[in-house]
Amino acid sequence: MKQEDFMSHELNVPELTLRGMLLGMLITVIFTASNVYLGLKVGLTFSSSIPAAVISMAILKMFSDSNVLENNMVQTQASAAGTLSAVIFIIPGLLMLGYWQGFAFWQTLMICACGGCLGVLFTIPLRRAMIVNSDLPYPEGLAAAEILKVGSGSTDGAKVNGVKDIMAGGLISGLVSLCSGGFQVIAAEAHYWFTFGKITSQFPLGFSPALLGAGYLIGIASGIAILVGMLLSWGVFVPYLTSVMTPAAGQSAAAFASAVWAQKVRLIGAGTIGIAAIWTLLTLVKPIVDGMRISIQAMSQTEAEKSLHRMDTDLSPKTTGLVLGVIVIGLLGTFYSFIAEANLSAGVTGIFVVAGVAVAICMGFFVAAACGYMAGLIGTSASPISGIGILGIIISSLVVLAIGSAVSLFDTEMGSKFAIALAIFMTSVIVSIAAISNDNLQDLKTGYLVGATPWKQQVALLLGCVVGAFAIAPVLNLLYEAYGFVGAMPRAGMDETQVLSAPQATLMTTIAKGIFSHNLDWNYILFGVGVGIVMIIVDILLKKNTAKYCLPPLAVGMGLYLPPTLEMPLFIGAAMSYFVCRYLRRRAEQRSPQHVEEDVETCNRHGVLFASGLIVGESLMGVIIAIIIVFSVTSGGSDSPLVLVGKDFAPTADWLGLIVFIALIAIFIKRIIQTNFEAKS
Repeated sequence: MKQEDFMSHELNVPELTLRGMLLGMLITVIFTASNVYLGLKVGLTFSSSIPAAVISMAILKMFSDSNVLENNMVQTQASAAGTLSAVIFIIPGLLMLGYWQGFAFWQTLMICACGGCLGVLFTIPLRRAMIVNSDLPYPEGLAAAEILKVGSGSTDGAKVNGVKDIMAGGLISGLVSLCSGGFQVIAAEAHYWFTFGKITSQFPLGFSPALLGAGYLIGIASGIAILVGMLLSWGVFVPYLTSVMTPAAGQSAAAFASAVWAQKVRLIGAGTIGIAAIWTLLTLVKPIVDGMRISIQAMSQTEAEKSLHRMDTDLSPKTTGLVLGVIVIGLLGTFYSFIAEANLSAGVTGIFVVAGVAVAICMGFFVAAACGYMAGLIGTSASPISGIGILGIIISSLVVLAIGSAVSLFDTEMGSKFAIALAIFMTSVIVSIAAISNDNLQDLKTGYLVGATPWKQQVALLLGCVVGAFAIAPVLNLLYEAYGFVGAMPRAGMDETQVLSAPQATLMTTIAKGIFSHNLDWNYILFGVGVGIVMIIVDILLKKNTAKYCLPPLAVGMGLYLPPTLEMPLFIGAAMSYFVCRYLRRRAEQRSPQHVEEDVETCNRHGVLFASGLIVGESLMGVIIAIIIVFSVTSGGSDSPLVLVGKDFAPTADWLGLIVFIALIAIFIKRIIQTNFEAKS
């Protein structure tokens, strides 16, 4: 049987198919529901690209003409579920504020659909700059590509070994995740707190196999930058602030330090992310403009003159402009329906409508570039969407504050509440844009590696955004009616132990209230901007004076902002990759000096595939556990249906988690360095 060359221009295989789209829709709805619940409960969501790819391969294997490109389209479409649901990080604030009494179906749907589709459109001119002409690793995109290639049906020896690597990593990671996230017999993270006088800090450890695998893929530069941010956060800022501030009565040292980090230091991180994102966008201006110029030139040529390869064709500017026009009309209508409920004058209503849409679109492109770059550095799952949300709520609130002050909006209590609600509404669109752009470039990286047609991927993701948007509002309403949110209970007498915390929405609502009441401490955000400027200068000097060293400022900002237990496994994986590759190179120089690069690449490929398996296993197990939890709670059961131990087992679980994580690292390294070297003539 002839092996297809999926990289060729003249390729004629099913890619964007009806069966693939229907399968993608089904996976999108299921994963969206699971992600919305987990995000509201614990503030975390899972990336759905890789689980979707695995499920797609299993189902489409039943069709003889299925192929790697069709599987890629399914995972591209379904990936919207893992990212569009990030809108839950902000929109529940409308209920916490008391402005909404339930989720307005059409307004919620339109926010998600329009914001998500804008995220797709805004990443079109970024594709060449960030995918084709960039060395950003996109760890989850690389992992998904390896999985799709291995599962494409090829049976040669390399692919068989690749399947073994991915399955080994997946089984180990899935088992560890089940024991930690399901049975809870081993810890997923551990915090070792210490105090010196009034100074409090911690040595954090995270035991996530998926983040260890992602760390292996991101490279040492990003890993060190994240470590620098974490050391600044927990080695400088938290110790200093805990030494000069006073804890609340009865508050433990650990709880006090955690609150200082969450309420103060994360604002420093948000400021650093903001200025680093602006700098990143400025450095991308030329390649972005070049990409747009190439697309426009391609549209103006006749069919006979077109020379762009199939794998370099985006949605045409004409189609993009048409879709953008529909989205803008949809946003104008959605903002009008929301603002009209405040019974303002026609002129003020019109000003707020235009301002809301303008802020959403203008800031949307900025966050698209920033989030695409962050996803390229460390992956979608660890990318701090809520950090972008903080920047969004600040800018939206300042715009509404300026307009509201000019039109005497704050003369009444209802006017003040409407202003906060409108800022949250505007930020919901921005977060939707950020979430999809964060994911879309990861998908385009996967497609670039397997030979996909970009414009077809962009169509698939547009469809995924619309389908996911239809699923989000009903699921949000269902969960709100069943459990309620912190500060927003639909009925009296509900069990407050079951309430959904929605931590990010709580934080962003608090920030918006602080801006409108003029008591938000801007010093931390501005200090973070200063930290970001210093990191940008350091990065420029390193690149200017050395050939191979850099310090990505955006990654430093993420190190300040992200929970440290997420950062440690990322850094450990990056450091492991660096030292293992150095060892492999020295060994190859001794054993086979004429084939050093080939031997190192062979061994490293085993590492890439095993790392991909670690990401797959945890992702799939996360989906399974989420579905079990949703079924349990919706039938009146526990929200921890798989737990086998009580809270008194926690210290033992911490040590077991550490032991298992060390064993996993040892297995990982052993699998890479035990690759057999064959004599080469």
